[in-house]
Amino acid sequence: MRFADNARLRPVAHAFVTLSPVPRKAALVFIFLVVLIDVLAFGLIIPVLPHLVQEFVGGDTSTAAYWTGLFAFAFSLVQFFSAPIQGALSDRYGRRPVILVSCLGLGLDFIFMALAPNLAWLFVGRIISAATSASFTTANAYIADVTAPEQRAKSFGMIGAAFGLGFIVGPLVGGVLGDIDHRLPFWFAAGLALLNFCYGLFVLPESLPEEKRTPAFDWTHAKPMGGVKMLREYPQIWGLVAVVFIANFAHYVYPSTFVLFADAAYGWKEKQAGYVLAVVGVLSVIVNVLLIGRVVKALGERRALMFGLACGTLGFLVYGLAGTGWMFMLGLPISALWAIAAPATQALITRQVPADAQGRIQGSMSSLVSLAGIFAPAVFAGAFGFFIGPHAPLRLPGVAFLIAALMLAIAAFVAWRFTDAAHLPAQAAPAADKPEAEPAG
Repeated sequence: MRFADNARLRPVAHAFVTLSPVPRKAALVFIFLVVLIDVLAFGLIIPVLPHLVQEFVGGDTSTAAYWTGLFAFAFSLVQFFSAPIQGALSDRYGRRPVILVSCLGLGLDFIFMALAPNLAWLFVGRIISAATSASFTTANAYIADVTAPEQRAKSFGMIGAAFGLGFIVGPLVGGVLGDIDHRLPFWFAAGLALLNFCYGLFVLPESLPEEKRTPAFDWTHAKPMGGVKMLREYPQIWGLVAVVFIANFAHYVYPSTFVLFADAAYGWKEKQAGYVLAVVGVLSVIVNVLLIGRVVKALGERRALMFGLACGTLGFLVYGLAGTGWMFMLGLPISALWAIAAPATQALITRQVPADAQGRIQGSMSSLVSLAGIFAPAVFAGAFGFFIGPHAPLRLPGVAFLIAALMLAIAAFVAWRFTDAAHLPAQAAPAADKPEAEPAG
């Protein structure tokens, strides 16, 4: 029996747990919208949240920078713990209720933040937003439930497309709306999330049958550090893992400081900042779609990795030292080529890990990226706030980008050191087939 026929026979009280043996195409569209709206909601408030914080602290940019860093730190910390908890809850109670509650909570929380009367209430709202928006894990699990193995890459590509589209449109729309009123992007994001929740009530069937669910909620599956600890089993990739961590740490300079930096350095307000962030997103899509495959094929993975890190380093140097807005814009196409480094790094890592451990290694690295997101905002926002404050030895608004450039230079050195022939054997054998190490000599 199809979902549409089955649903009419069930009580309204079971709306959150409707099962479907054959999920409809509309359900996959909904999952795409879940991720898109999560990313849009994040992007919508990037141009306005720092300025709203600035209003609450009396207009002081240096103090606002410290608070913005604290907001970003708390957001990443909560997501670090809430994402695996959501995943474990979906294994126990099904994907549908977790996804729908996440959408509902996100919508209500944006209303809460739109009405926040002071900094403390805005901070509480941001914490709730972090917990309710950590739905990517469940969305990926839903796709794995309802698609055949040969179709999953295409479906996961849909999730990647949602990320790219959200980070282009979100800051652009948020900047335009924020130029009218700092609270307006929050109301807009709330409307999107609540509409998505209402849509999901009618089109999203459950993808995980009861017989395949865990019998009880298992806290061991909700430990975020479990994946990071697994990396100890593969010392041959530690150098490349360090490159991944450092590069992602450096990337957090954008959400941590860009909006306040653009205002302090060039007088760019919400609308201008949103336009620039949208250009960053467009350039990133162009590089990912048109250039990465060609460059990696032409240069090879190792040289493509080094080229990407070099472009990122140079781009951040331009950002940090640019004295005018047009000079800053010159760095955008250069730093966009940094995107070549990530897939080259992933390809090199997959060579050194057996096939039966690839999924766990990718999950472990995702946990490591989350760790970078916890600590990076404090470093970048703190440095920016100090170097535009009254006690700075010199006024240097671009200091955070200079720190990011230094980190990418370190990542390039580590990559050069750990990707030579001595550190990269041809291919890892499956775990069960690895030969024992021969004695030296």
